[in-house]
Amino acid sequence: MIKKLTAKTENDMRLLGERLAELVRGGEFIALFGGLGAGKTTLVRYFASSLGADAAASPTFTIVRSYTEGRVPILHFDCYRLADADELFAIGFDDYLASNSVILMEWSENVLDALPDERLEIRLEGSGSDPREVTLSSYGVTYDELLGGLEL
Repeated sequence: MIKKLTAKTENDMRLLGERLAELVRGGEFIALFGGLGAGKTTLVRYFASSLGADAAASPTFTIVRSYTEGRVPILHFDCYRLADADELFAIGFDDYLASNSVILMEWSENVLDALPDERLEIRLEGSGSDPREVTLSSYGVTYDELLGGLEL
């Protein structure tokens, strides 16, 4: 299933993050794609805040940040600095996948071989003050249901 929308303002990104957060139960994998300044971290920040984790920030230099204070635990990955999936698996990615945390992964295009078959993909296009074109694609029954329940 595919849904598309245009996020004209940061408030639109906030609403998307909040609505996604309402639908997760734990264990979901959300792969984020988009260039520098596309709004990936902004979307994660609003998603995490909606679940009760207010200090979400980009984990570019640490690769992963964990937020456990909210309704469901969140693992926020930033794969910008990774050359390939092997580097991700070298830090114990299998263990992260086995957790019941919602995983949000920025720069998923850098580690395509590591992405689970079943997932939600969010592609963001645009930067600066331009509107963002957002494409959400579900892979697997769980994600079809999640995306089907998302009111945009």
